[in-house]
Amino acid sequence: MQPEKLIIFDTTLRDGEQCPGASLNIKEKLEIARQLALLNVDVIEAGFPVASPGDFESVKQIAEEIRGTTITGLSRALEKDIEATARALEKAESPRIHVFLSTSKVHREHMVEKAKGEIIEMGVKAIQFARKYCDDVEFSPMDATRTEKDFLAEVTREVISAGATTVNIPDTVGYAVPEEFAELIRYLKSNVSNIDQAVISVHCHNDLGLAVSNSLSAVQAGARQVECTINGIGERAGNAAMEEVVMAVRTRKDFFSTVYTGIETKHIQPCSKLVSSLTGFFVQRNKAIVGKNAFAHESGIHQHGFLKRRDTFEIMDPADVGGEESELVMGKHSGRNALQSKVQELGYTLDKAELDKVFEEFKILADEKKEIFEDDFHTLIQKQKFSVEQNDTYELGSLTCGFETGKVPEAKVVLKDLDKQEHSESASGDGPVDAIYNAIDKITGLSCKLLDYQVMAKTKGQDAQGEVTVRVQHEKREVLGKGAGVNTLEASALAYVNAINKLLLKSKAEATESKELPGP
Repeated sequence: MQPEKLIIFDTTLRDGEQCPGASLNIKEKLEIARQLALLNVDVIEAGFPVASPGDFESVKQIAEEIRGTTITGLSRALEKDIEATARALEKAESPRIHVFLSTSKVHREHMVEKAKGEIIEMGVKAIQFARKYCDDVEFSPMDATRTEKDFLAEVTREVISAGATTVNIPDTVGYAVPEEFAELIRYLKSNVSNIDQAVISVHCHNDLGLAVSNSLSAVQAGARQVECTINGIGERAGNAAMEEVVMAVRTRKDFFSTVYTGIETKHIQPCSKLVSSLTGFFVQRNKAIVGKNAFAHESGIHQHGFLKRRDTFEIMDPADVGGEESELVMGKHSGRNALQSKVQELGYTLDKAELDKVFEEFKILADEKKEIFEDDFHTLIQKQKFSVEQNDTYELGSLTCGFETGKVPEAKVVLKDLDKQEHSESASGDGPVDAIYNAIDKITGLSCKLLDYQVMAKTKGQDAQGEVTVRVQHEKREVLGKGAGVNTLEASALAYVNAINKLLLKSKAEATESKELPGP
């Protein structure tokens, strides 16, 4: 029997971006979408258009630019949601509308407050309405794994009759275990009379660490679409990691002989690095496929075996996932062509003006550091490509910070506003960073709550650039700020100013802009 195509549905830009602190701007989303297209994913879920003007615009721009893959947007089973998604997808080469509706008993009683009959009627009407705009319509019964089997089968049958071309069975809260989930897929295949008229999809969350296992078990039971994200990011504990699903199917062809994927796996690691860098969600070192230790060997026994024959301790070639690359040593004598090559290697697309700015900053940094590492380039590129300087209310002018054992740290900060006017304040704090942030608060007039503060050495050596990531809350608004530099205190100030600018920008936007709408 010929193997069937396993459709890879990537929801990094929708469910992945819903992960707290992982908010992306439109430019960043478009850059990730381009990399997903290089990966040759079958479906890109670009966002939740009705959730906010920003989400609508990002889906619209992705739909206009990205070709060769299906672009979909998420909608509740409401006409206004479906209309917004349809408008956002107007220019898509291959559009899909994805509709979801809660079906489990706990969701019916406490979220939608609808009876079973009303749920079915809502689902059917939503699918019929969506089909007016688009021939490719997907339906997700949210919290499917906690829905009564007979009712789930009934809902599935009715939405397929109404025109759903894909029915997704989401393990919304990560409750299922592999054998149980596979049995649910088999049950639907046996008890839904028209099941062959639609593709069965699965969307598994990782609350019990079983998202990939559940997804692969479902594939063995007959599912032919897997919804997943790069690095497994997403709500709560995340989603099934796309790279793990794909490489499991590829590496264990003997076991998954009934399916294959069309993923260009050599782009997996560049895409993983891009998503990690833009979201600020660092990949754990021992993460399968894309972690720094995924193809590293330290044990003497392992090293001995590996040196004699690679497959004694490696079941995959790192080159297959884009992990094997020639090292291009970059320093102050490197030219523009070498920089362009490095930029492309890291998965970015820069126009001439952006490349010129990055090259200028690169030369400055090369004078400060003996060697420029890969993460230095991520920092330089993002500073130029994704900056919103024209919208920034403040920029860091100068910073003076004093620290002496046994004395209260003090800091003086100078910020420049849009008119380049300087504003200066001094403050003390529990530590140097606290003093800096207190001084910034005095200038801006905002009193912010620091929810999270992380410092990571982006490169090696004593002159390594430090990247500071902060999560800040003000009046229920929560933003991520990032700053980088050889001086960690300066990077801390840059990260906080970046967060302040985002807060001020959000305050000018519509108060209704929110990411709290649910998804499957």
